[in-house]
Amino acid sequence: MGQNVNEELQTRRKRMIYRCEHRGMKEMDLLMGRYARAHLDKMTATELDRFEAFMSLQDQDLYAWFIGSKPVPEEHNSPLFKEILAFYRSTLDV
Repeated sequence: MGQNVNEELQTRRKRMIYRCEHRGMKEMDLLMGRYARAHLDKMTATELDRFEAFMSLQDQDLYAWFIGSKPVPEEHNSPLFKEILAFYRSTLDV
């Protein structure tokens, strides 16, 4: 039973990486794809649920929040958003 759960999580992670890298807006493809490759393998099923919900947000909104051209609405200013923002900012320093 544990093996099936692990295989399901692995499949789910692979699908999420694909979705992150093929969002439609090149900047977000790069940002979300890099974040996914760096973090998804450590996420639990519950964390993946949160990440999938985050992925349902529009690219234009997310990008505006990441670059600071629009304020982040309180309901989306979550620990996950802050973690991805920190990851994004760390990639700018490279």
